[in-house]
Amino acid sequence: MKTRPPGYWKTACDELAAADPVMAALIARYPDCALGTRGDPFQTLARAIVGQQISVRAADSIWARFERCAGHTTPDRVAALDAEALVACGLSRRKVEYLQDLAGHFIDGRIEPARWNKRDDETVIAELTDVRGIGRWTAEMFLIFNLRRPDVWPVDDIGLQKAVALHYLEGRRPRPAALRAHGLRHAPWRTVATWYLWRSLDPVVVQY
Repeated sequence: MKTRPPGYWKTACDELAAADPVMAALIARYPDCALGTRGDPFQTLARAIVGQQISVRAADSIWARFERCAGHTTPDRVAALDAEALVACGLSRRKVEYLQDLAGHFIDGRIEPARWNKRDDETVIAELTDVRGIGRWTAEMFLIFNLRRPDVWPVDDIGLQKAVALHYLEGRRPRPAALRAHGLRHAPWRTVATWYLWRSLDPVVVQY
């Protein structure tokens, strides 16, 4: 996993700290930035599907069996696997359908990661959410942790909601519209603000 900060990180921190005393304090408190990326887009998305609605430990166990079964976690290989073999790895039939749909999107070109460098966030999100089992939150996590886009503000994320409530709203959880409006103060570096707000709730560096 790559742990070197994105090239924009220092500029973002400087501008966020200058504009907002809360962010200035959080950035000073957590100098060990490590916004990593897991690299391969297909594996990242497949792992996100495998891990939906189960514990991290269970997800890691099922993923290990899935990798042993697949041999190579590529779209072609996953598409070729028998559904019953995937179920035997511990996957639900619905997740098997999601993984096969994801593989199909890569194989037929509906998802083409090479195009994403020239496409804006919403276009990438639209491509990803066309896959069964991938919602907006998963797509936004992909933008943050795989593509490392600088200005993602995932208003449906519970951790972000809790952190904004804690640091800005005297503990009152914001509704999505209010959270979206709040995020404007951190643009164009909302990914960086999100990362520090997450970090304020958990001493472990967030990775997906």
